[in-house]
Amino acid sequence: MIQSKLPDVGTTIFTTMSKLSAEHQAINLGQGFPEFDPDDKLIELVHQAMKQGHNQYPYMPGVEILRQQIAVKINRLYFAEYNPETEVTVTNGATEALMSAILSVVHAGDEVIVIEPCYDSYAPSIRLAGGIPVYVPLEAPNTSHNSFKIDWDRVEQSISAKTKLMILNFPHNPTGITLNSSDLDSIEAILSRHNILLISDEVYEHIVFDEKPFLSLSTRPAIASRTFIISSFGKTYHTTGWKVGYCVAPAVLTSEFRRIHQFVVFTVSSPMQYAFAEYMQDPTTYEKLSFFYQIKHDFLFEALLQTPFKPIKSDGTFFLLADYSAISTEDELSFVRNLTIDHGVGLIPVSAFYKNPQSKEANNFLVRFCFAKTQETLENAILRLQAL
Repeated sequence: MIQSKLPDVGTTIFTTMSKLSAEHQAINLGQGFPEFDPDDKLIELVHQAMKQGHNQYPYMPGVEILRQQIAVKINRLYFAEYNPETEVTVTNGATEALMSAILSVVHAGDEVIVIEPCYDSYAPSIRLAGGIPVYVPLEAPNTSHNSFKIDWDRVEQSISAKTKLMILNFPHNPTGITLNSSDLDSIEAILSRHNILLISDEVYEHIVFDEKPFLSLSTRPAIASRTFIISSFGKTYHTTGWKVGYCVAPAVLTSEFRRIHQFVVFTVSSPMQYAFAEYMQDPTTYEKLSFFYQIKHDFLFEALLQTPFKPIKSDGTFFLLADYSAISTEDELSFVRNLTIDHGVGLIPVSAFYKNPQSKEANNFLVRFCFAKTQETLENAILRLQAL
C-alpha cells in the first residue's frame, strides 16, 4: 500500500467547479484562465523558432536572450538590477518556480508563513518539503473596510524561531488587493528584525487598475536581497497552457534554486522561450494589459450592481469578489454549487482558499468571479444572474 504524502488533498475546487459547469452547461467564470488566444504575432514567433531549429534542450536556467529581456524589463519597471547569468531562471510556469523555491530553502520542521486566503499550491509544496504552513488570515471585509486588508502586526506575531520563509502574493488571488508604500515599509521593518526569507508571487504584476503602479518587492533593495520573485508569461500573454514563468533572486538564492529546478523539470520549452524573448522587446505587449482588463473589470462590476450581488472593486488580477448575503445564507461552497446547477453560472467560493473551507472564518458570503472572458461570455452570465 502507498502511504500518501498529501492524504487530505483531493480534486481541486477549480476542477470540481469546471466539471460541474460542463455537466450543467453553465457559464464558467470560476477557473482563472483567459478565454482568448494569444497574439497571432507571438504564435508566429513560436513557429519561426521551431523552423529555425530551436527544438532541443535549451540551457538549463533558460535561453540567454530571454533571461536578458527579463532583466531588462524588471530594471525598466522597478529600477532593480538582476544579473541574467546568475540571478534569472526561466521556469515551467510559476507553479514550478514556487515549488523549486520552497524546496530549495525549506527543511524538515521549518515553518513557513502563508497569508490566507491563498493560492492552493502553497501549502502542499511546503508540506512536501517537510515544512509546516503557519496561516495568517487577512481581515475580511466589514463595515469599516469594504475589501480584505493585511495586518502586518499579526503577521510579525506569527514569526517564531522556526520560521524560515514567508510567502506573499500581490496582486492577490483571490481578493484582488495589492500593496502600497506603507506595506513595503512594514515588510522592510519585519525583515530588519527577523532572519527570514520571502517568496513574492507576482504573476499578476501587469494587471493593476486605476493607473496605479505595481509595487514589486524588487523595488526595495533591502527586501529584494532576501526574496525569490516569481512571475508568469501565461498570465501576461494569455498563454497559461504554455507553462512558462521565471524566478529572479540574488545569486546565492538562485544557486540553490537551480539545484532543485534542474531535477524538477531540468529546463523549459525551447521555442516558447525564443518567442517570448523576441515578443517582449516591445514593452507595449505588457504595458497595455492593465487597460485591457480594466475594461472587463469595470463592466462586470457595474453589471453586478444590477443584480442582488454586492461587488467589491479589485486593485488587480483578473478576479473580482462579490458578496451574496442578500441572496442566500448558505455556506459558500453550497451557494456556488446551487448557483451552477440552478442558474447556470459557475463561480469559486473564497472559502476554498482557506486551510479549513468549512470553518466560520472562511465563510464570509463571498464568491470569486474571473473576468478574463469575452464580452459575450460576461454579458450572458450577467443575464443569468439578473434572474436571481
